[in-house]
Amino acid sequence: MKIVKLILCVLFGLMFINAGLDKFFHFWPMPKLEGEVLKAGMAMGTIKWLMPLIAVIELLGGLLFAIPKTRALGAIVILPVMVGIVLHNATYMPEGLAIAGPMLLINLWMIFDNRGKYKPMVN
Repeated sequence: MKIVKLILCVLFGLMFINAGLDKFFHFWPMPKLEGEVLKAGMAMGTIKWLMPLIAVIELLGGLLFAIPKTRALGAIVILPVMVGIVLHNATYMPEGLAIAGPMLLINLWMIFDNRGKYKPMVN
């Protein structure tokens, strides 16, 4: 079970590192956006600092998540972005939930798995 957790967490972290780097270097092709997705994308694009901030959080969170010693912090750092991804997919692109749903579950699993490390923050 330990090796499965390690592999899932490294892959999870690498996916977010990849997503963060893509926001800076644009190496993945952009799908054609239409309708509400286009409007939402254009709205987010008007806030010039938003996508670089999300990219930095994805890079930092992905790196922290992939390293076992910092995984608890990475799981908390990446959670707001992960929730945003799931909500975006649920609202605009339900087919994306096939990837986003399991990723959210991995994120929540790691938060639950590290719950003892968070106790000092809430006591």
